[in-house]
Amino acid sequence: MANDAINDFSVALNNLLQTVGTLAQQLVELVSAVINTAGSIIEPLGKTATGLVGGATTTVTQVFQGAAAAVTPKK
Repeated sequence: MANDAINDFSVALNNLLQTVGTLAQQLVELVSAVINTAGSIIEPLGKTATGLVGGATTTVTQVFQGAAAAVTPKK
């Protein structure tokens, strides 16, 4: 009779540990999927931001060149 209680406890403990292991594995897979999705979203945003900064820099440079040309005395 004591062996039955020990066996029942062993089975319950084994089931609990399997459940915890499965949950941990699913959590790792979920975190991995979130990281991959975030990378997929951030990459195009980074490229767009880089393009916008480059375009703004070009525009500012052209404005300063135009202002300098307007102020510079002509011969």
